[in-house]
Amino acid sequence: MFKEAYFDGKKLAYTVSGEGEALLLLHGFPMDRRVWDTWIPDLAREFKVIAVDLPGFGDSELIAQIHSMELMAKAVQKIVEAEQLKRFVLVGHSMGGYVSLAYASAYAENLAGLVLFHSHARADDETAKANREKAVMQVQADNTAYVTNFVQSLFDEQFAASNPELVRIYSLIAASQTQAAVIAALKGMRDRVSHLENLRSLECPILFVLGKKDSRMPYMNLLAQVALPQHAELLLLEEVAHMGFAEDPSAIKPIILDFVARCM
Repeated sequence: MFKEAYFDGKKLAYTVSGEGEALLLLHGFPMDRRVWDTWIPDLAREFKVIAVDLPGFGDSELIAQIHSMELMAKAVQKIVEAEQLKRFVLVGHSMGGYVSLAYASAYAENLAGLVLFHSHARADDETAKANREKAVMQVQADNTAYVTNFVQSLFDEQFAASNPELVRIYSLIAASQTQAAVIAALKGMRDRVSHLENLRSLECPILFVLGKKDSRMPYMNLLAQVALPQHAELLLLEEVAHMGFAEDPSAIKPIILDFVARCM
């Protein structure tokens, strides 16, 4: 079911499927809730599944020129309030993971569990910030070319060559996003703060999903973060890059379903 909530007078779009304990899904950059379309039928057999369009993406309206992770977390909270959720598991892919950590910092009492799906808790260093600035200029010059090339870089080259139609689908989702939304998110990621201490203090279980072929977030650089939470679990995938939900859903879905069930 397609639904709407409002934040500062701006529309927030999301879907609700299934019944029972709640599982809330946040997409990565530069995507929207459609990335979860093939997952929702399986997840919704056991849980109430809420798939969100983060501000500016999909059917959600742009809120500001910079969409900080904190602003997007507040937008998520508006949906939580609209659905009258008390405790739920939050799943964030990539940028959605950054938003999830900002949400956990402000609303930890709402979380029964957290899944960081190809994501991490560090802030951008100076090199990464400079790369975000370059990306903003590339988007200003040609948004479609930037997001198309970006999406292709998220997949392992061998997987992309073997699955061109799948890569095309996600490239089309990315190409449908507005230039303003892409820039607002890039600036928000550039400015985000570290949540390493938040990882240490969170009481809910945290599942890290990482891919050994993820060139954007090399798993060896992230393993130290897995040691920080009070309760951490790790799913490390051998033949997966940055788009695990598309590259190896059969391996990941059961793990996430089991994790969510144990958190509730």
